[in-house]
Amino acid sequence: MEQNQNNWLLTSWISNEGASRIFIELKFTLRDCNSLPGGLGTCKETFNMYYFESDDENGRNIKENQYIKIDTIAADESFTELDLGDRVMKLNTEVRDVGPLSKKGFYLAFQDVGACIALVSVRVYYKKCPSVVRHLAVFPDTITGADSSQLLEVSGSCVNHSVTDEPPKMHCSAEGEWLVPIGKCMCKEGYEEKNGTCQVCRPGFFKASPHSQSCSKCPPHSYTHEEASTSCVCEKDYFRRESDPPTMACTRPPSAPRNAISNVNETSVFLEWIPPADTGGRKDVSYYIACKKCNSHAGVCEECGGHVRYIPQQIGLKNTSVMMVDLLAHTNYTFEIEAVNGVSDLSPGTRQYVSVNVTTNQAAPSPVTNVKKGKIAKNSISLSWQEPDRPNGIILEYEIKYFEKDQETSYTIIKSKETTITAEGLKPASIYVFQIRARTAAGYGVFSRRFEFETIPLSVAASSDQSQIPIIAVSVTVGVILLAVVIGFLLSG
Repeated sequence: MEQNQNNWLLTSWISNEGASRIFIELKFTLRDCNSLPGGLGTCKETFNMYYFESDDENGRNIKENQYIKIDTIAADESFTELDLGDRVMKLNTEVRDVGPLSKKGFYLAFQDVGACIALVSVRVYYKKCPSVVRHLAVFPDTITGADSSQLLEVSGSCVNHSVTDEPPKMHCSAEGEWLVPIGKCMCKEGYEEKNGTCQVCRPGFFKASPHSQSCSKCPPHSYTHEEASTSCVCEKDYFRRESDPPTMACTRPPSAPRNAISNVNETSVFLEWIPPADTGGRKDVSYYIACKKCNSHAGVCEECGGHVRYIPQQIGLKNTSVMMVDLLAHTNYTFEIEAVNGVSDLSPGTRQYVSVNVTTNQAAPSPVTNVKKGKIAKNSISLSWQEPDRPNGIILEYEIKYFEKDQETSYTIIKSKETTITAEGLKPASIYVFQIRARTAAGYGVFSRRFEFETIPLSVAASSDQSQIPIIAVSVTVGVILLAVVIGFLLSG
């Protein structure tokens, strides 16, 4: 009932335990001043709360004016004399926070300025994000920041047998909640995630990469008897290339191709076959053609050599057919068709192939390659040439095809048993294109490449004729003189 009340209640020194923001929860009751007889003018319905920071307990005797005010606390509900009679307790709860704190601890002080108050409890606490394992990373207990809106970035540590490409992080909010996870840990090779930990792969299972989710059973034709395996070992006679993923089954070389057939056309051979019954478990099957030239009398075979051409190719064939051209006529050949795949070169076993024996027929002659021009006049061109490099028999005749340049649809054919011809009836000062081919008992070979020759213009031919006149006159004169001498000799006799 007295004026100017100033009553203080002081706590002992409280360690903040590293927190930079603390919270104070107050529970109290307060009497309505209007229900207090004689209290008007002196009765108050609020009280004040203060704090003082200190690194030790020697600050208890500091002056009141050195305390920092936190807030004036008012009640949401107050009780009256009637409530006392009914034994009703109207309890108020208020929470205030203080920060940022910079020292090791603090004191709290409560100032009564004349209220009828009962301070039931004072709870002092700070907030933290509790230790947690998230994405195989351990995040420790983390006290929240000094700012009510601050997010603290916290780095996590990968659990045992786990690794990471990006260091895991989370953010601790002011309310003690983990937010915004970044990155994660992954169980390393040979381990898989179960119940938030990395557990070893059992025998018969493996894990080759941290990015795989779980251990996998060994693929077909492979095994492992060890724990924490990162790959499986291939069974006998099965193989795995370095480029094959560890999840792929071990494979083996294919069996031989089947049902090979041949078709001989003079000195060309077309081969066709069926794929092998067993591809070895792989899809990268291709074919290789080995060519051998055999002597039927001696029973000896040798490699064909580089003159044989393979269409489309000899090695790495994807389709099941091939043509060999430029073979020798009347020759025995053996062709071996071998199927190979990605592990054929890893297998020490014998080659698996199917062979085909053929004998070539007589071949047509090879093309004429060397053509020379002879005498060229205004209306004619003379040509000569050499026999083909590979006549493949006796040349019966040659066929010469010629036409005026750019007039290919209108051409002339000349046949000759000799290696020379003269094309007559040509236009002066015109270019003519010539092609020659030879014929044997096996038929015509292919035409040679195109050879171009030009006839002489009329003006050049005329001047050439005029230059012959003096020579002709001299010849006539000499002939007359000689005739006169002979006649005179006969008459004198």
